Amino acid sequence: MTEKRLARGELNYPGIGSTEHGEPPEGYPCLVSQAYLGDGLALYRRVAQGMLTWELQRRSGLRVRTESDVVVPGARVVSGFGVGPFRINAPCEVVWVHHPLPGGGPQRAGFAYGTLPGHPERGEEAFEVEIDVQDRVFLKITAFSRHSNWFYSAGGALARRAQSLITSRYIEGARQLATGES
Repeated sequence: MTEKRLARGELNYPGIGSTEHGEPPEGYPCLVSQAYLGDGLALYRRVAQGMLTWELQRRSGLRVRTESDVVVPGARVVSGFGVGPFRINAPCEVVWVHHPLPGGGPQRAGFAYGTLPGHPERGEEAFEVEIDVQDRVFLKITAFSRHSNWFYSAGGALARRAQSLITSRYIEGARQLATGES
């Protein structure tokens, strides 16, 4: 018996897992955004917990459907934004996960997912929370992608604006997690 998947197809870009420890594939522009969230291990753990339960995506205003309540390698997620017939669904699959380690910093926790057929882009995006030796906590988002087809390529400036907007919403969502807002 075959398991019914939330989204069909396979990861559709080169360099799978590159956000974990590598360079983006050739021809895929990479964007790295970082934001200071505050200080302390408790704050780090709150953000990591929210990140690894899809709460960061929900707080950024995305509608999230997933195969797993927690982020695990291979889990598929479909994020959506927009309204009615103008809703864009973005199917992805988790390619790596780092859980918080026992004890203090420095360390990082988070995950990355890659695009599946039907996503407006082809590439990968990583969400990490890091705590350094001085107990400072940062959100880091790394993404490399290209438009998936001519339609999205034609709206290049609009697509870049949308990516910038969603990144700022991820940062705001992480700040809410950091302060413990419900």
